[in-house]
Amino acid sequence: MNLRGIISVSGKPGLHKLVGQNKSGFILESLDAAKVKLVVNMSTSKLASLEDITVFGEDDDLKLIDILENMKSANLVPDPKQADGAALRNFFREVAPSHDEERVYASDIKKILSWFHILKDLPLFGEEAPVEEEAGSPLEAAARKQQEAAVHEEKSKPVQKAAGKGSNRLPRKAS
Repeated sequence: MNLRGIISVSGKPGLHKLVGQNKSGFILESLDAAKVKLVVNMSTSKLASLEDITVFGEDDDLKLIDILENMKSANLVPDPKQADGAALRNFFREVAPSHDEERVYASDIKKILSWFHILKDLPLFGEEAPVEEEAGSPLEAAARKQQEAAVHEEKSKPVQKAAGKGSNRLPRKAS
C-alpha cells in the first residue's frame, strides 16, 4: 500500500493528496469525487501524512499502514457511520490486537475506518510503498524544499546599504 503524499488536514473532512506547494503553503487535492483543490498554510493548519501516523500500542506504537494492510485482508470491514462502538472495537481488536484500548478511543477507530473506506477504491491501495530515498515524510521533504528555496531567494537578492545621516542631503556645489 502506497500512502506517500496522502494527507489528513485537521478541521477538514476526508483525505487529501499533496499536489505541490507555493509561497503560502501546500496545494492539496481532495480524494473524493469532487477533486477540490485547496491551499493550506502550515502555520494555521495541522497536516499529518498517513505514512507517519501511529496508533498507541501496549508495547510499541503500531503503524497505520500495518493496520490498513490487516484491514485489507479482513473479510468484512464495518461501516463506521452505521456500526456501534462495541462492533467497531471488536473489529479493531482483530486487525490491531496489541493496540492500547485505554488510549485508542472509538472516535480514533471511526476515523481510521473512514480513511480505509476512502483509500480502498483508489489505485494506490494496491501499489507497493516506494523505497525511501530521502529520510522523512513528504510533508517534511516539501517543507525542506520550501525552506531551501527561501534561503536561495534571500541569497540572490542584492544587498542594500543602510541609509546614513547624510543620505537625504543634496550634494554640495563646488565653489
